[in-house]
Amino acid sequence: MTCLNRRDLGLLVLRAGTGAVLMAHGAQKLFGCFGGGGLEGTAAAMEHMGFRPGKQSAIAAGLGEMGGGALLALGLATPAAGAAAAGAMAGAVSVHAPAGFFAQGGGFEYPAFLGFTAAAIGLAGAGRYSLDHATDHLLDQPWTVAVAFLASAAAAAAVVGRRAKEQNRDQGESRD
Repeated sequence: MTCLNRRDLGLLVLRAGTGAVLMAHGAQKLFGCFGGGGLEGTAAAMEHMGFRPGKQSAIAAGLGEMGGGALLALGLATPAAGAAAAGAMAGAVSVHAPAGFFAQGGGFEYPAFLGFTAAAIGLAGAGRYSLDHATDHLLDQPWTVAVAFLASAAAAAAVVGRRAKEQNRDQGESRD
C-alpha cells in the first residue's frame, strides 16, 4: 500500500478547485448557468467590450474557461488546459485593467489570479492523481508545454491587440 503523496494531493485539490471555478464561469458564458448571460448575452457583452465578432469571442472565452477548467480538474492534457485557461483569463484581465488591480473596484485581481493559477498548474503538471498520470503522460509531454503556452500567448496577444484597435477605432468615431 502506498502512502498519499502530499504534493500530488495538493495538486489534485488545486486542480479541482481552479477547474471548478473556471468551468462555472464558462458555463455562464456558454449556457447561461449560474445567472450568466448564455451565448447570446455573452456575445452582446463581448461586442460591447470591443471583442469582435462577439459570438466567436464568447465561444472562445467560454470554451477556454469551461474546457480548460474541465481538463485541469481531470488532470488531462494539463499543459494545453492550463495554457487555454490562462489565455482566456488574459482577455478578462484586459477588460478589467482600466479599473486597477483590486477586484472590489472592478479591477483585474481575480482573473489574473485564475490565469496565473491555471498557468502554474499547466507548467507544474497534474501530479500522480490525474488522467495524465493514468495515461502515462500521453498528452503531457515536454514539447506540449512549449507549444501550448506559445500558442496561447500568441492567441491572447492577437485577441487583446485586436480589441485595443477596435476600441481606438470606436473612440475615434465617437469624437467625429
